[in-house]
Amino acid sequence: MSRLVAVSNRVCIPGYSIAPGGLAVGVLSALRQLGGMWFGWSGNHRDDAGVEPETIDKEGIRFATIDLPSARFEPFYNGFCNATLWPLHHYFPGAFRYDASEFEAYMAVNRAFANALAPLIQDGDTVWVHDYHLIPLGSLLRQLGVRARIGHFLHIPYPNIAVLRILPVYAELVRDLCQYDLVGFQTEEDLEGFSSAVKGVFRDEASIGSDRIELAGRRIGIGAFPIGVDVDVIARQAGAAAREDEQVRRLVAGLLGRKLLLGVDRLDYSKGLVERFASYRTLLESSPELLGKVSYIQIAPLSRINVAAYAEIRDALERAAGHTNGQYADTDWTPVRYLNKDFPHATLSGFLRMANVGVVTPVRDGMNLVAKEFVAAQDPEDPGALVLSSMAGSARELTDALLVNPYDRRAVALALRQALAMPLAERRMRHEAMMKVLRVNSISRWYKSFMSRLAEE
Repeated sequence: MSRLVAVSNRVCIPGYSIAPGGLAVGVLSALRQLGGMWFGWSGNHRDDAGVEPETIDKEGIRFATIDLPSARFEPFYNGFCNATLWPLHHYFPGAFRYDASEFEAYMAVNRAFANALAPLIQDGDTVWVHDYHLIPLGSLLRQLGVRARIGHFLHIPYPNIAVLRILPVYAELVRDLCQYDLVGFQTEEDLEGFSSAVKGVFRDEASIGSDRIELAGRRIGIGAFPIGVDVDVIARQAGAAAREDEQVRRLVAGLLGRKLLLGVDRLDYSKGLVERFASYRTLLESSPELLGKVSYIQIAPLSRINVAAYAEIRDALERAAGHTNGQYADTDWTPVRYLNKDFPHATLSGFLRMANVGVVTPVRDGMNLVAKEFVAAQDPEDPGALVLSSMAGSARELTDALLVNPYDRRAVALALRQALAMPLAERRMRHEAMMKVLRVNSISRWYKSFMSRLAEE
C-alpha cells in the first residue's frame, strides 16, 4: 500500500495534547493502522518562520511540522478561517466578516504549507488533506508538480450555494476543491451543498453525479464519509476512569446522589450552549419536582479567544449560569456548574459514563463525536439517555437518541425530562440500537472507505 501523508492545520503528537478533537482522533487512527506521515503547523509562529519542517518519529508515525510567519497568523487563523469560513459554513451570516487582506494571508499560509510539503512527498504517496484551513492546498501542490493522488475531507458542514455566495471569493475556493481527486463530507446534506456550489460556479461545464463530477476532462470523486469513533477503546477508557480516575470520583461524590445532565463542548456559538442553558432553565421552571435532584455540568474549554464572537458567547453563558443559580440554588445545591477548562480524554470518557443524560444540542455541527462517544462510554447494563440536536450530523445515524430542535427550548426541556425519567428497559433498547450503528460506522470504516475510494479515482 502507498504511504499515507495526512495534512491538517494542527498536528496532534501523542503525549503532547490533553484532549485531541475528532479530526485528530481520526487521523491518528488511520496513521496507526496504515503508517505514514502527518504534516501541519507546529503551533508556533515567529517573524523568521521558514519552510524547513521539523520532524519527529513516534508510534511508527513521522510527524512533520512548520512554524507560521507571525504577520500572517492572526489574519489567517482568527481572520479568514474562523471569522469568515467557520461562521459561513455553520450558517451564521451574522457572525461572518470578509477582509481581502485576510484572504491574502489565508492563501499565503496555504502556499507556505505547499512549499514545505511538496519536497517531502514521495512517488506512490497518497495525500489526504483535512478541513477548511487548507482548501486551496491541493491546487497549490498541483502547481508545484505533485502528481500523487490527493483527497480532501471537510470536517465541518458545507453550505448551500445560496449561503456560500455571501463570500466574495467562494468561486475560487470551489475551483480549488475541484482540483482534488476525491472530496469527502460528513453527510449527504453537505454533499448536496457542494454539488449546488459546483453547479453555481461551473454551470453547464460540469456534469454532476451522485458520486463524481466530470469537469474539463477530469473526474472528481465526491461522497459522504461519516466519521466514527473507536467504540472498544472508549468503552475501556470510560470503564477504567469510572473505577480509577480521581476527577471522576470527585464528580460523583459532588453529585450527592443527584442525577447528572452533562454537556461537553468546545466554547463556540455553533454548539448551541446559550440555547441549551435556556432550555435547562425552562426544565427547572416547568418541573419544580426536579429542584435539588438534578445537576447540569457543562464543560466548555475556551477557544479562539481573540475572535469577538467567542468573547460574547462566554459572557452570555456566564450571565445565564449566574441567573439560573441565583434564582434556584440552595445551600447544598448548585443547579449549573459551568467549567471553562479541559480534561484528559480518558477523564472525559469517565464523565460521560457517569452521566444520566448526555446533552448534545448544537445549532449546527458537521458530525459531533461527543454524541457518539457518550453512547460508546455508557455501561450497557445501565446506560444513560442521549438528547441530541437534529442539526448535528450524528443525528442522521443516532436516530434512537431523543432528537430535538435546539432552538425550541420547551421541546428540549421536555426531552430532558423524558430522558431523566426513561425506564431502564427503554434506555437499554435505545443504547443497543445506537451501539450497532457505531460499530458499523466505526473510525476504521471512515478512513478505510475514504482511502479505498481515493485509490479508485
